[in-house]
Amino acid sequence: MARPPRSAAAPSSSVSESVSPDASLSAPLPDDDWGDDESGEDLGVIAAATSRPEPEQRTLEVPLSAQGQRLDAFLAACVPEYSRSHLKTLIDAGCVQVNGQPATSPSRKVLLGQVLNVLLKPTAMSQAFVPEPMDLDVVFEDEHLMVINKPAGLVVHPAAGNWSGTLMNGLLAHHAAAVELPRAGIVHRLDKDTSGLMVVGKSLVAITALSRAIAAREVSRQYLALVQGVVPEGFTVESSIGRDPVTRVRMAVVPAGKAARTDVKRLLSGEWAPDQSGVKADDRRPARAYSGVLCTLHTGRTHQIRVHLSSRRHPLVADTLYGGLPALGMTRQALHAARLSFVHPITGKNLRFEAPLPDDMAQAWALLEASAQEAAQNSASGA
Repeated sequence: MARPPRSAAAPSSSVSESVSPDASLSAPLPDDDWGDDESGEDLGVIAAATSRPEPEQRTLEVPLSAQGQRLDAFLAACVPEYSRSHLKTLIDAGCVQVNGQPATSPSRKVLLGQVLNVLLKPTAMSQAFVPEPMDLDVVFEDEHLMVINKPAGLVVHPAAGNWSGTLMNGLLAHHAAAVELPRAGIVHRLDKDTSGLMVVGKSLVAITALSRAIAAREVSRQYLALVQGVVPEGFTVESSIGRDPVTRVRMAVVPAGKAARTDVKRLLSGEWAPDQSGVKADDRRPARAYSGVLCTLHTGRTHQIRVHLSSRRHPLVADTLYGGLPALGMTRQALHAARLSFVHPITGKNLRFEAPLPDDMAQAWALLEASAQEAAQNSASGA
């Protein structure tokens, strides 16, 4: 499998000399900062539950004072520990019976003397912060911290739409002390579909020290990415990032945003077209240019690399949120946190980690590398 690059050589031709992810990162890295995850939300300190709440069966009788009330309003008054919206969900799910018959309309009126049997299932959120054993790719671990190689598709911590199966759930199962820690020790995040290295604290002392190192930009991180088009050999994007005023799930380069800087270095470029065997000549798609790049963060805003490269009309391959089209076999954003380095907050030892490209991105990189090699050979034979 391909590994993150080791050399910084940058070719001058428009179709770059092939530089594989086995080629370089020997130079010292600039300071790094940390970004948010896909949601961009800051959940603050989370007190993780130690056990999953169990459903509760409750029986209620409608008094004269509640005659004619909506079913959901009556339940909200009788069961104040649950929100009215959650109680509506329980009604829709058939968890409420009136005189032994399922009631599925929240607007139904209740009548004097009716008996309600309610199965009170806990909210998804209340069940989120519980241990869930999972296979974690642990790159390094001691009593103070651990470094994890996160696979693409794994959400870092619970949020709306992802209340289980997250990295936080896995950490709670991995070591018992995580239940007492803010965010189970998570001090930074990667997007769901971004793979690569993350550091996690295992004690409050380590978390505090790591947070201070992050604030002082004493932690470094570099990414490998595949992008559309042929990018310049090396350039810096220094544009403020904030919430997109039109599409709120996106971030954007906006004047009132937070300062952000990304250094980008082209490692290779070439052309690629999908397999078009059996496709009529008139319907065949032309080959398009793509680049493999190395990105170094100086700040860590939400979706920073994705936004900065998209703003230069070089969106990440398959990053549909920012205009990237699937290509090179990639169906998720082609971004990988390849290298992480920092000083151990307790021992003072310099730690440096590299993570190989995951299979999907390694195969995509190899396709582009083969194209670059073919173009170089054709150029040499033509000369």
